[in-house]
Amino acid sequence: MDQQPDPTDDPGPVDEPDQVGEPGPTEWPTSVGVGPWAGPWPTDPRYDPQLLAEGDRRNVVDGYRYWTVEAVVADLDRRRHPFHVAIENFGHDLNIGTVVRTANAFLAAEVHVVGRRRWNRRGAMVTDRYQHLRHHPDVAALLDHARAEGLAVVAVDNGPGAVPLETADLPAACVLLFGEEGPGLTPEARAGADLTVAIAQFGSTRSLNAGVAAGIAMHAWIRQHTSPTGHGG
Repeated sequence: MDQQPDPTDDPGPVDEPDQVGEPGPTEWPTSVGVGPWAGPWPTDPRYDPQLLAEGDRRNVVDGYRYWTVEAVVADLDRRRHPFHVAIENFGHDLNIGTVVRTANAFLAAEVHVVGRRRWNRRGAMVTDRYQHLRHHPDVAALLDHARAEGLAVVAVDNGPGAVPLETADLPAACVLLFGEEGPGLTPEARAGADLTVAIAQFGSTRSLNAGVAAGIAMHAWIRQHTSPTGHGG
């Protein structure tokens, strides 16, 4: 399999919409969320006049109802965790949207897309608006960035040399690196990792879905480095 980025890929920004028909500002049924603001409008600049007038049906916790996207991102930036998530995208992996949505739920510092710039956003359910994203053309660029930022690279892979995720000490400042569905991590990614961890499996399948594996690994980091309180919603 050719592991090089496709030179015909769209060179636009990493957060450029990739699919027609993606969820818009009202991405949930009208029974979800809140309707128009009742009573005098708040003067706090974090509130969005359009949402106040029309209601807020977004997939956000109640504390962010009626806030602008910019205000939500600014508040999240005050609290982001020091772990990052990276996923290889040499074959246009459809799991990236799920990874982004989970990274938002666990308040990752940033999601890194390695390889193809464009990715299917349907699984993200618009959470990419609130999650910092960065593109790297290849694994070498990701590894250079991680070293420059003082981030340990933790590969999640069930190959030789991996230690059990369940007993591993995950660095606080790290990049959790995942391969794409099917081929898994490239040899360059495995060789460049500071630590490789494997998720315990007990059935017949040789590997987990990439989006599922990412969620398990992120939660393992959360269990080691945060208190058991969150925003819920």
